[in-house]
Amino acid sequence: MKYYEFTLVVESPKSVSEQMEDALFEAGCDDALLSFRNGIAYIEFDRRAKDLEEAVISAIQQVENAGLDMRVKRVEPSDLVTSAEIARRLKRSRQSIQQLISGSRGIGDFPLPVAGVTSKTMLWSWQEVAGWFLQKQKINDKTMYEDAKTLKQLNESLDVRHNKNQLKNIQRITKLLKSAKAEMV
Repeated sequence: MKYYEFTLVVESPKSVSEQMEDALFEAGCDDALLSFRNGIAYIEFDRRAKDLEEAVISAIQQVENAGLDMRVKRVEPSDLVTSAEIARRLKRSRQSIQQLISGSRGIGDFPLPVAGVTSKTMLWSWQEVAGWFLQKQKINDKTMYEDAKTLKQLNESLDVRHNKNQLKNIQRITKLLKSAKAEMV
């Protein structure tokens, strides 16, 4: 068993009440702290479990079954990261990350950003970045990559759960993209 730190962002009333905290505690969230920032409710956990997936899913179940009309929207830390966040998570300098991104250090195969190429701030997938660092043997901790993959999959599942038509649209578009690729061959 290991301790996992993560945050659940929830849709809920805009302020904390003692009844909310009590209900969460009674539902099993005695390892959590309910907070609000800019009107957004979030619950920070320090949960002991066999793996991150078990920790997060058990927390989601407890929060949503606490009788508070709370629904988990997403889990943080997020998969989307800036170059500064990459440096922070890896305990490296921003300059070393910028050099890897630009190709002035290494062989120039750093993962492409997933968003922001035409804007001031580019965003990368933490899962892809952690996987790249693991593959290049720049980190030795495989759990960093595994946890990144788990969090990304959990958030994608939460997105699909919140929008019932999303899965159908993803399947439809995937089918169109496969047929477009087949036509090119």
